[in-house]
Amino acid sequence: MSVEAITREVVLDQVLPADLPVRRVQARRITMLPETAVGVHTHNGPVFGSIESGSAIYQLRDEPEIMLKPGDLFYEPAEELIRFDAGPDGVTFLAYFPVTEGQEPLLELVEDRVEG
Repeated sequence: MSVEAITREVVLDQVLPADLPVRRVQARRITMLPETAVGVHTHNGPVFGSIESGSAIYQLRDEPEIMLKPGDLFYEPAEELIRFDAGPDGVTFLAYFPVTEGQEPLLELVEDRVEG
């Protein structure tokens, strides 16, 4: 094997807001039907992911919406308001949840905390 046969490219290098004593990482393949709207939510830890197929509308806090497509990566900070809804063709994505000792990944709907 020659060095020229392998290409490595950093596609995400996300700084976390605080040290996180990660004990394990849980990976999930999640599929959402077309136009499925999870709504505004938070997670109890950071979430990293990549879109495999379809599309999703991603919005962090009050920033502009972004349409994620296959190959796109995303980061959902812990305890931040997030919108992640399936696009018109649905979406399948891989989500990675770094968790601490005894922690399980959680999603909390918070629509009642958001105006509008």
